[in-house]
Amino acid sequence: MSGSNMNDPSVHWSAGDVAIDPSVQIGLISADSHIIEPPNCYIDHIDPAYRDRAPHVETGPNGGAVVVCDGIGKPIPLGIIAAAGIDPKDIRVDEARFEDLHRGGWDPKARLADQDRDGVVAEVIYPSVGMVLCNHPDPGFKRACFTAYNRWLETFQSVAPDRLYGLGQSAATSVAETIADFEDIKRRGLAGVMLPCEPMTEYDYDDPRFDPVWQAAIDLKLPLSFHILTSSRNSKGIFGSVTRSDKMSSQCHTVIRANQDVIALLIWGQVFERFPGLKVVCAEADAGWAPHFMYRLDHFYKRHRYWAKIEPMAQMPSAYFRENIYLTFQDDWSAFDQVHNMNPNRLCWANDFPHSDSTWPISQAILTEHSAKLDPAIKRRILRDNTIELYGMTLAA
Repeated sequence: MSGSNMNDPSVHWSAGDVAIDPSVQIGLISADSHIIEPPNCYIDHIDPAYRDRAPHVETGPNGGAVVVCDGIGKPIPLGIIAAAGIDPKDIRVDEARFEDLHRGGWDPKARLADQDRDGVVAEVIYPSVGMVLCNHPDPGFKRACFTAYNRWLETFQSVAPDRLYGLGQSAATSVAETIADFEDIKRRGLAGVMLPCEPMTEYDYDDPRFDPVWQAAIDLKLPLSFHILTSSRNSKGIFGSVTRSDKMSSQCHTVIRANQDVIALLIWGQVFERFPGLKVVCAEADAGWAPHFMYRLDHFYKRHRYWAKIEPMAQMPSAYFRENIYLTFQDDWSAFDQVHNMNPNRLCWANDFPHSDSTWPISQAILTEHSAKLDPAIKRRILRDNTIELYGMTLAA
């Protein structure tokens, strides 16, 4: 893709006269798409003890649908969550009514039509409101919300289980409860687990006390995902009251830092050395930065591990990144450009439907340009096969 087009925002909403390359018309699989939690998602499925506090939809001051949740400072505007396909200059954060949002956000039959329009045959489904709830301060309430969401998601996925692959949520409130969440998520037939970037325990994910959690994920064959905007370090960025410069920084740069911190934590904590079969997904944090990140890991290990008192590793830190970390991205042109410096079997394309950053409904046009120089076999792995293998997908004939 030319330098001028790469930075042209119009690519996000208009396919123009791009001739679609047949190599991207292969039945795309999105490794990171989302739902829009409907008004009944939490209220109908939450533990009765929390029903009065459950997240619910109201009409905001500007006429748009917002989700109000006890313990979350500002209402969550749904307009920005469902802005896929809208010209960037026309996106309104808090003016869209619920009935005007993408119906495919919560109606699985409508969702299949949305997939067809974008050339997608299956999606890995993440929450939207649930991303914000990852930073709720009340452990019991947060876990109740996530359990309610998992119950609703099971019904959503059941309409087309060969095309809709939902990820359950766990609040990571304790080791025992996290393992119980994993077991419940597996019983519901969901494909994996989304964890918040910070657990609610007094110790972090690198602590050996979390080891039973990692073993449970392996035993249950559940890939674990960390998604952007699920960390308290950048939770204020989109919806909080911050300065213009802070908001720009959060949305443009710091949005991926929490994910990088989790990856580094797991590697330096030697989690992958103890659990080589653990599969961790870094969702929507792009991928073009990975080669330099791996270089910095190795550089620090070689030059500074002695004074930093880092225990010896069987492999270089970058080896764990290459093998155990999967990266999802939607229109990260630099990721395709740097494939030769990464493990192409761990890159997973996504369309991020129905969020404002989505490439829907012109994903094939964007991919035609972004992946033009890529070997067709590697392209197929990134656009389809890697995600199939990661989640053990069984697709419709």
